Amino acid sequence: MLNWFITEPRALAAVAASTLGMYVLLICCARISGVRSFAEMSTFDIAVSVAVGSLIATTVATSSPPLAQGAAALVVLYVLQLGVSHVRARRRIAERTVDNRPILLMGEGGVLRHRNLVIARVTEDDLRTHLRAANVSDLAEVRAVVMEGTGTIHVLHGEHPRLAESRPWILDNVRDHSDH
Repeated sequence: MLNWFITEPRALAAVAASTLGMYVLLICCARISGVRSFAEMSTFDIAVSVAVGSLIATTVATSSPPLAQGAAALVVLYVLQLGVSHVRARRRIAERTVDNRPILLMGEGGVLRHRNLVIARVTEDDLRTHLRAANVSDLAEVRAVVMEGTGTIHVLHGEHPRLAESRPWILDNVRDHSDH
């Protein structure tokens, strides 16, 4: 039982060396792949972020996998992320396959999209929370509430007379199941 709390100095040195190695490699991979490596812009980005965190934790805290295997896996994850992001940028079908599309939860003037709330598994209380966080006090000011593909909810509100004139570019590709 004591070995759960105390370890020998060689094991601590191995953890420190693995941590340093994975840290340096992570920084190198992130610098090569750019700022997107830490962005959570798509479902795939979130999955890679979770996988990288898990991989680093496992590699630095245990002897299995060894540092070389953990490093190889980290590089492969970054190569995959770069590859998928390049394909997504060039092929619309790849973007639709990899990403969750945003969904309209509330339309112009605060009109609830009940079916979309059910599809997105968002309650009216959740929606009210986000409206309050966006400092909305009058539903007439709401132009749109969109749940992004990453799960983030954005509230567009305020005086925007041009939004009412036509469907704005900012809402392109937002699915609205209630109109189909």
